[in-house]
Amino acid sequence: MKKIIVLFMCVLLCLMPFSLVGCQTENNVIRLSEVTHSIFYAPLYVAINNGYFKDEGIEIELSNAGGADKVMTAIASKSADIGLMGPEATIYCHVNGQRDYPVIFGQLTQRDGSFLVSRNPEPDFEWSDLRGKHVLAGRPGGVPAMTLQYVVETVGGLSLDELNFDTDVAFDMMVGAFEGDQSIDYCTMFEPTASGFVAAGKGYIVASVGEASGDVPYTAFSASKSYLGENRELVKKFLACVIKGYEFILNNDANAVAQALLPSFPGENVSLMASSVSRYLSINAWCATPVMSEASFNRLQDIMENSGNLSDRADYSIAVDNSIAKELIG
Repeated sequence: MKKIIVLFMCVLLCLMPFSLVGCQTENNVIRLSEVTHSIFYAPLYVAINNGYFKDEGIEIELSNAGGADKVMTAIASKSADIGLMGPEATIYCHVNGQRDYPVIFGQLTQRDGSFLVSRNPEPDFEWSDLRGKHVLAGRPGGVPAMTLQYVVETVGGLSLDELNFDTDVAFDMMVGAFEGDQSIDYCTMFEPTASGFVAAGKGYIVASVGEASGDVPYTAFSASKSYLGENRELVKKFLACVIKGYEFILNNDANAVAQALLPSFPGENVSLMASSVSRYLSINAWCATPVMSEASFNRLQDIMENSGNLSDRADYSIAVDNSIAKELIG
């Protein structure tokens, strides 16, 4: 159903006249729609909180869409200028073939940011241990569920019919469902939720999905082709600020990064946030460069095909525009 909604919004984009899509942003305001709110996107929040955008005269209006399909809806309806989401939503639109199509212009994360949480400590966990278990995997057609399926099958050597691979629970309801239903054995969680769950004595992190899957273009910035064409210099400044946020993370300890993130996560425990930052650094979650390679783009499409959610391939040369990113990294 989520994929169908994304495809519907792609059709909407296709039907919209160019005069209505991709309006020029005024006063250097960027309306940014994020797929969810997570420390997984730390370079962006550091850039916001450290004033890097402000220094460039850019005002960020950040909204949490709660799903890649909703981010794409925001771009299609022109209620957002840039979307931060999994590239799969952009790929679905390209396969559908709309007119003013979304274009990926910068990659933020290069590995799955979710961790497998068990009710019991399992220091010797193997992915094959999921045989016969009930696992909350995420929504069907989303990168978290597709990547987890890829790991279960390629690393664990299991077929999905050998476990209860549950994609019926909405993304934002998974943790509550896991906590409340003792019949569920495992749940995937992003940070800082995973560390908080463990600190509360409710479960144990037993594996990193991203570490098992290897490099995958997991989260990226996309905008309509027309918006990029009309706002190229603004987008270039935007991406430069995100890069600066990533550099701050690399050049400071986890506690300093957690303090920089705190305004974006009011009320969160700083030590847990620092633990989350360290955990993501340990799996090399963030991209050293915003340039998305063709090999990684095609690997994501391999994962999507493997899950049965991709009927045709998107053209890398059309779906991805690395020209701005390449100008920034030299």
